[in-house]
Amino acid sequence: MNKNEKFLITINRELGSGGRTVGRILAQKLGVPFYDKVLIKALEEKYNLSTEEIERLKSRNRSWWSDFKRVLTVGEDAANSLEYYVGADADLLTTEALFKAEKEILMGIAEEESCVIAGRSAFFILSAHPNHLSILIQASIEHRIERLMKKQNLSWQEALKTINKVDHMREEYVNNYAQTSRYDTRNYDLVINMDGKTEEQVADLILSYID
Repeated sequence: MNKNEKFLITINRELGSGGRTVGRILAQKLGVPFYDKVLIKALEEKYNLSTEEIERLKSRNRSWWSDFKRVLTVGEDAANSLEYYVGADADLLTTEALFKAEKEILMGIAEEESCVIAGRSAFFILSAHPNHLSILIQASIEHRIERLMKKQNLSWQEALKTINKVDHMREEYVNNYAQTSRYDTRNYDLVINMDGKTEEQVADLILSYID
């Protein structure tokens, strides 16, 4: 990946690994926007994520991207809520209509600017991008449970149940729409284990890899 040209970094991560935080820190260090499920949730709320609405935005005379970015109003608190991971809309996340709309959104983002995207679908939807770095961030189950317990104030059993549910949902989604496994390392340029590392250290590690 050449960071002196328009680039795209996608981060697929396990719940509780800290991968989302790594992505945010990495984007800050690179001076580019960071996008994740908060983006998709905001768009779902405003536009119902219909491909027709996305095309309507894109067909306007003024920049569709300006309108698009006005939707990004969901903050860090929402992303740290349990509903962010296993909310009432969880079943909707595997529908064909939502996948098509999400694909349109992600491809639109990649066309407009350099950025870091954390999410389960970006790594395969945008795999053909000419200047793309694909990263998988993992951690041991102990690391993930401990981190989720602290962030969500959950018991050990609750954290494990949440991790198992989200792991299953994300793997099913990738299997359905990409015909691959999110754990297949051939899908990535870089695979990182978070155990014993801080998010800042991993962001710096990725920067070193890029350079």
